Formats: sequence, structure tokens, C-alpha cells
Amino acid sequence: MAATNSSTTQATQPVESSPAAGNLSTDDLAVKSVHKRYEGLVMVRNKAVKGKGAWYWAHLEPVLVHNPDTGLPKAVKLRCSLCDALFSASNPSRTASEHLKRGTCPNFSSSGPKPITTVSPSSMPGLTSPSSSSHHQHHTSVSPSSMPGLTSPSSAHHHHNNRKRSSSGGRGGGGASSSYQVPPLAIVDPSRFSVELAYPPAVSVATVVTATGGSGGLYAQQQHLMLSGGKEDLGALAMLEDSVKKLKSPKASPGPTLSKTQIDSALDYLADWVYESCGSVSFSSLEHPKFKAFLNQVGLPAVSRREFAGARLDAKYEEAKAESEVRIRDAMFFQISSDGWKSRNYGGEENLVNISVNLPNGTSVFRRAVFTSGSVPSKYAEEVLWDTIRDICGNSVQQCVGIVSDKFKAKALKSLEGQHHWMVNLSCQFQGFNSLIKDLSKELPLFKNVTDNCFKLANFVNNKSQIRNAFHKYQLQEYGQAGLLRLPSKDYDKSNFGPVHTLVEDILSSARALQLVLLDESYKIVSMEEQIGREIEDMLRDPHFWNELEAVHSLIKLIKGMAQEIEIERPLVGCCIPLWDELRGKIRDWCSRFHIGEGPVEKVIDKRFRKNYHPAWAAAFILDPLYLVRDTSGKYLPPFKCLTPEQEKDVDKLITRLVSREEAHIALMELMKWRTEGLDPVYAQAVQMKQRDPVTGKMKIFNPQSSRLVWETYLTQFKSLGKVAVRLIFLHATSCGFKCNWSFLKWVGAHGHSRVGTDRAQKLIFIAAHSKLERRDFSTDEEKDAELFALANGLIST
Repeated sequence: MAATNSSTTQATQPVESSPAAGNLSTDDLAVKSVHKRYEGLVMVRNKAVKGKGAWYWAHLEPVLVHNPDTGLPKAVKLRCSLCDALFSASNPSRTASEHLKRGTCPNFSSSGPKPITTVSPSSMPGLTSPSSSSHHQHHTSVSPSSMPGLTSPSSAHHHHNNRKRSSSGGRGGGGASSSYQVPPLAIVDPSRFSVELAYPPAVSVATVVTATGGSGGLYAQQQHLMLSGGKEDLGALAMLEDSVKKLKSPKASPGPTLSKTQIDSALDYLADWVYESCGSVSFSSLEHPKFKAFLNQVGLPAVSRREFAGARLDAKYEEAKAESEVRIRDAMFFQISSDGWKSRNYGGEENLVNISVNLPNGTSVFRRAVFTSGSVPSKYAEEVLWDTIRDICGNSVQQCVGIVSDKFKAKALKSLEGQHHWMVNLSCQFQGFNSLIKDLSKELPLFKNVTDNCFKLANFVNNKSQIRNAFHKYQLQEYGQAGLLRLPSKDYDKSNFGPVHTLVEDILSSARALQLVLLDESYKIVSMEEQIGREIEDMLRDPHFWNELEAVHSLIKLIKGMAQEIEIERPLVGCCIPLWDELRGKIRDWCSRFHIGEGPVEKVIDKRFRKNYHPAWAAAFILDPLYLVRDTSGKYLPPFKCLTPEQEKDVDKLITRLVSREEAHIALMELMKWRTEGLDPVYAQAVQMKQRDPVTGKMKIFNPQSSRLVWETYLTQFKSLGKVAVRLIFLHATSCGFKCNWSFLKWVGAHGHSRVGTDRAQKLIFIAAHSKLERRDFSTDEEKDAELFALANGLIST
């Protein structure tokens, strides 16, 4: 390398003037200087090709560039032999770094040196085994003739120059990405540490391999290496080699170069992802070594968790909050949505109440989060909701049309509605349908029978070793997997039918295995000895048991399916009465299918309906053009025939309550006109126009906002009734919204009592909720992962 450097230096020095130079013209001197420069570079390249120069000369070739007019050489260029690109010859080393090392040349392939501990001597070209002959050992180095771009030295000098090329010239082959040289490691002489051993050495490495910057060229020493530490020394030896490489070549290959704008944009997206994950991605993971390596690989600087949890978080929060404030100010009125008062059963006492704002245009914006623990008094909830309303609109509290909440309908919501006559406070329909399952499990004898029988069966199968072993054997035979029947814990909440429903699903899914257990010899022995065995056998052979089991499972699946659809679709208040009518129809079909009496079931449903019912259900159903019915004359009229007499009275009462006393009689007169005239058929059809949803395949309303817009633009003759209609039909019937990850709630439980922790949690939730509500994404990462694994296990269809 020293020779190479000196040669290059000599070649780049300016030509000294001679006495004869004075007689030459300027052009002649220039031509002579170009020739001198060209000859110097050719000489340097020839030496390098013979193994005495820099690696890049294998790919760079000096060429003379001639003047097209005079034909005389005017400059020296370097031509890349791989892609024929031309470069200035002023600095060949820099040209090689920029064109070859950085990947600019499309035909240059770089392969880094391999650690010697990862390559077996038998698989390395040019390496010999310990049993090789001495003659073979003299020819273990890789010949330069095998490397592309290099010529072989003469055979007369092959043995003489072999050792020299192995440490210098060999690295030029194969388009290597490194130009460093690693000298052979010292041989460890075992006699220096000779100790009488009672056992053979743990490891013996036949050769010491030195990795060089060529195309994987590896060279061997012809002596045995004994490592005193045994095979554990191999890792330390690899670290030593890596340290030598770093010292020899401190400059690593540069990664992709990004502009400051690109870097700022990339980090901004990264911050959005971290914040919107709301706890799924921890701040500490930003400083994980693997993540740092990833950032470095794509050309991004390392990030600080302190910055992401500090200044950058504050900036994102202020930006999201400003957007939210603008959207609320643009709306004439709004509805408060409060979700989370009912415990989510995340495994801890900490609970998160999300308060958001539903706008008339169908969008929602997040407002605030309230952390609660344990039981929350109704008065506290009432104060929180009213403070939120005052915080948004100050003294203009009539901008808030009402509240929808998953709890406190009978107390907090009713109290606020009584104090402020313009408010319409609703209970969440999603919670109403889930509460119906609890009502059925408590009041229907069918559920009690099924629960008792399932507990009896599960305890017998799980606790009797002979029966359990037989059950597992047939599970493996029929389903390919085995497990216990999932019994609820002894202290489970009896009002929550979820754990029992899981047990019902287990028994139904294992029905075939249970039937085979009855035929097993071990079961016959147990049934002869114990009365419980004969009772279980009679129960499993009774079709009535399976009919009741299937009936309960089907009913829970039906109600949960409708509840899940409510959570996804987030229906408006006008949809409440049709929803409950649809549920009643499905329940009647269920009773007919499983031969269940309708009377007791209808009684439970009516009781839950009355608990959830609000007069706004009937009023919105009548005023929303979406539910107008075409009569025989072609008119589109409100569906008063679908209401009970009590519900018709509720419509009159609610409308008169929502307008001033002076306008009450006018509003009722307009209601009668609306009842008899309805809406123009063309506008009614436009409002009710549907299209197929490309995701679900269901028919959905083409323009959900048209119901309100018709009242604001076309039905202007209904001045008093129109005011009620536009403020009523946009109200949401469910409080389902942003869901927080369980991992984040766990973090809040641990750190939420500190001021800094609470402040940081509030900002994270606001950013995440603001983004998810904007995308109408109401699921959590845990739910998405569960769906993914269910797909992988074939539990749900694609």
C-alpha cells in the first residue's frame, strides 16, 4: 500500500519545467503534461493489477480524451470497466469511494468480509485440512487469476509472490467494498501454556483464517491453532477480528442520504405512529438497539425517547387540539358522548372514560379523558359532563343538544335533562343490548338449566382423571388438539353470562369427542362405580339437553351479533325503534326454531326496552325523512302507524318541550301538516337512496346527511318543527367511540397518580383518539390481533 500511495502521489505531481520547455508552445506543454499524467496513471494501474496497488484499479482504467478539432489529447479520464462511465482523474480514490462503494455503479457487487468463525475451513476455497500434504499446503492461497479484473502474475514468480499477494494484492478482486487489510492473527503455541491435562483439549482449530476485502477471499496459515479457552474462545476471537477491521477501516459504508426535509417528514410520521398506538409502542422501544440499527439502515438519525415524550408530544397535542377546536366552533350545535363509566374488565381497577363531541355533519372529535377507579357516584358523573359542556360553549349552553352515555340514565342524565329543558339525554344502545343478555340469564329458567348442566358436566370431565384422559384422546383424534373445558372461576360475577357462554361453546365444539367418551371402556367402569357417571351419560344421550344448549348459544350469538353491528355502524336515534322491532322479529323466529315459549322471552325484552326507551326515539323516527313510508296515493308520509298510542303522545310532548312556549302550538300544527303531507316523492327517494358497501356487501344510505339537509334547505315552511328536527335526527344512539389499549390502562394504573404522568397520558390519549375518530377506526390493536389470529386458526371466514 505504501508503494501504491507513493506511485499515485508521483503520478499526480505537476510536470517540472525543463530548459527545453521554453522552446515549446503552450499547447505543446499541455499535451506533454496530459501524456505524462496518463503514463503515470497507467503505471500505477499496472502495478495494482500485479497485486501491488489499490483494489479499485481493477475497475478503473485511464483513458485519453482528444480534442475533436485538433485531434490532440486534452485531458485524462478514468473509465469504469463495469459500466463505461467516465470520471475526472484528479482523485482516483475519491472516485472509487463515490462510484463503487456507495453503490452508484449498477454492475458493481459488494460483499463484505465474513468473520472467520462463521466459515468452516472445509468450505473455504484455498484452505487445507490438517491432513493435507506439505506440497498442497504451499498452494492454499487464492490465485489472483481467479478474481475478475486482475491478471495472473507469471508462473516464475508464483511461489515467491504468493505470501505477499495474500496480504495486499488479493483484496482487489471481485469488486470488494472494503480496502482494508487484516494481517494474520498470531498463532497460539500450546507449549507456552503447557499443563498436564487429564482430558483432550476442548477445541482445536486447524487453521487461522484472515478475512480480507476481496470477494470473500480467505487465507490460511499452515499451523494448528489451539485455543486455551476451548470453543468459548471462538466468540471472543470473532470480536477481536471485528475490532481489527474497525481500526483498519474506521469509515463505514455510507447509507442512503436524505435531505433535512425528508428526515423531518419521516420522523413526523414515526411520531404519529407512536402516539396513535397509545401505549402499544413504548417510548423506551425507540432506543432499542435493533430499532436504532433500522433507523441507521434507512438513513435516519437516532431518536430520543425524552424528545418524543416531551417537546414533540406537546407540539402534536397542541396541533390536534387546535384542529378539534376549529371543527367544534364551525358547528351550530353538538352532542356530548360519554363512554367508559361501565367497567371494561381489563384486569385492574383503573378505568378510562372518553368524552367526545358528535357534530351535525356526522363526524366526532375527542374532547377529554377522565380516569376513574372503583365505583363512581352519579353526582360526580353529572358534574364532569356539565363541566365539559361549559368548557366547550361557555354561557351558550343551548349549543349542546344532549348527551349519550353508557351509564347513569336514571340519575345523572335524567337530572341534567330536568334542569335544562332543551337537552335530550340518551342511554347507549350497545350497552342496552348487552344488558339484555344479563336480563335473560337471570330471568329465563332455560339459562339456569343450561348453566347447571354445563357446570355438572365440566366438573366431571375435568376432575376425573380416567374420563379426562379419554376426553383428551378423542379430542386429539377428532380435532388435532386437546384441552380442558373452560369452567368459570368460583367467584365469577353471576350477572355476567360471558364465562358461562364460553363453557357452552366448549361443550358444543367438543360434542363428538364427548359422545365417543361414552363408548370408552374407562367410562363404562366409572359409570358402574359412581352414580354421577350414569347421570352424565343419560344427560349426554338426551336430545333435550343438546337442544337447550344450542338454543342458549344461538340466542347469545344473535344478540351479540346485533350489538356488534351497533358498535360498528353507530346508528342515529331515529333507528332505535326499528332496531328493537328487528330484534323482536328475530327472537320470535328463535322461539319457533327451538320450541321455546315466546311469552317469558317477550316479557324480558319489553322490560329492557322500557328501561332504555326515550321519547326522542319516537320523535326522531317520525321526523327523519329516511323512515317515510310511501302510501297508496304515492305520498311519502311519516310512519305513525308503527308507533303505539303512548309513543305518539311522547312525540307531541317532546316537541313542545324543545321549543319555547310561544312556539309550542305552532310546532304542533306543523307536525299535523307533516303527518298529512309528508315530503315530496323525489326528495324522499333521494334521501332514501342506497348503495352497496364494498367492504361488507350490505346496502347502506348513500348520503346520511341528506335527512338533516332536507329540513334545512327544502322544508323551510316548517319553521318551528324544522328547528326541532335538525337538532334531533343527528343525535347518536350509542356512545361507542375511541377504545384504549389494555397495556396503556395498565400503565396509567401504575403512573397515573403523578401530575406529569397524568398530563402525558391525557395528551397521548387526545392525539390517538383524535386520529382514530378522524379515520372512524373504533377498534383496538388487541382486537385486530385477535381477529388476525382467529383468521390464522380458521375460526372466522375471510
